[in-house]
Amino acid sequence: MERGSSVLKMEVREENTADAGQGHKWESLSHWELDQRLDRAVEEMIEADLVAQVQEQMTSVLMQASQQEDSEPPDEAEKATPQQSESRTAVQESASQRSHDTEAMEANPTVQYVTNFLQSSSASKNRLSGRARRSLSHTVLLSLTLLSKCITYRSVCSRFHLEKGNLYRIFSTFCDQVIAQKDRLIQWPTGQEALQHLLPFSSWLSRNEALEETGLPRVLGVLGDTRIPIRLPTGKPDRESDTPVAKRPKNQPHPDSWLNLELVCNDEGRFIYCHISKGSQKDRGRALAERIRQNPEMVPPGTCLIAGVGYPLTEQILTPFPPGQNPQENLYNRSVGNHLDRIHQAVADLKERFQKLRYLDMGNYDKAKAVVLAACVLHNVYLDMGDVTKGLVERSTPEDMEEVNKDAAGVKMRETVVNLLNSTLEAAPQ
Repeated sequence: MERGSSVLKMEVREENTADAGQGHKWESLSHWELDQRLDRAVEEMIEADLVAQVQEQMTSVLMQASQQEDSEPPDEAEKATPQQSESRTAVQESASQRSHDTEAMEANPTVQYVTNFLQSSSASKNRLSGRARRSLSHTVLLSLTLLSKCITYRSVCSRFHLEKGNLYRIFSTFCDQVIAQKDRLIQWPTGQEALQHLLPFSSWLSRNEALEETGLPRVLGVLGDTRIPIRLPTGKPDRESDTPVAKRPKNQPHPDSWLNLELVCNDEGRFIYCHISKGSQKDRGRALAERIRQNPEMVPPGTCLIAGVGYPLTEQILTPFPPGQNPQENLYNRSVGNHLDRIHQAVADLKERFQKLRYLDMGNYDKAKAVVLAACVLHNVYLDMGDVTKGLVERSTPEDMEEVNKDAAGVKMRETVVNLLNSTLEAAPQ
């Protein structure tokens, strides 16, 4: 660090002298510019030191091999050859690994896209955390490696030649930089943007333009959720849990051994809403329903959200019957089910892109939440990039759930939709 400061001071003095000689008034650099120059100077020195170490080790190995070949008898020289060979191989593998990482950064379009995305934000001006300063592209590469695969921190440390604590700091900084762009990437659609992504309530209505103007609401988005398993925090159990630990069945996991991830996606599988809570917090859809109640413009007249059984049934959020009791209700349920398939696929794509979400080996709620939120933001970044990833939808056995929080306006709206859907089907030309 002292060497970096000295280099920086010399650069400033040289620029000052040059400007004074030309008659220009010297202006001090901003704090951000000083940080950038210091980072660049440190990175250049680290790179120069690594190159010098490799060259020195190679030279030393070659000189020792040459001297021993000249001075020792043939049989002793042959005995020393394997050690020399191992030393040369280790140095070559280290240099080869660094070269491979650089080539991977330059050849991987995803790394370059995410790097450019972060560089275009104000958050990228913050100095990267970690004892060994890494370039932004290198930080993106190792962070995406951690997120996209079910691998341990130890294996990533071995590949990138990092200490485990240093990797924690670098990955945490990366997640913070991505989360800083949440409001920019996960946005609730309004105005013309919302109109562009509206879907017909039933798929067969889209095949006949004359049937679209029947009074049926159009679908703005689909609400769903998933669980992200995490390591159970150490210490005392959560007192907010509904069931005492002593009385909880052995086959039932502790509620705080996962995170609840609640999402709303549009017709393209893009997330427009994201809410993360502890497993013990059972407020399924209530936060979003309350937000819509306070801001009714979020769901304009003639539109609605689709959600599964167990979510609040309101005038703006329509849920299926559990189950349908007649052909009319079954037809409605099939239409709603087709939309629910969209959020199921979006969640499967998210977990396929970022396989670390299948299990987070983290006992800290805030850190685990940051990783999940960063993955949701990056999901939309990947869609903007044109990435196509299809995950395998988990077909679980439907749970016998009862409807909760049904308000009168929601019940009336659902009955209206059922009647409109059936009358439209009867009026459709055969």
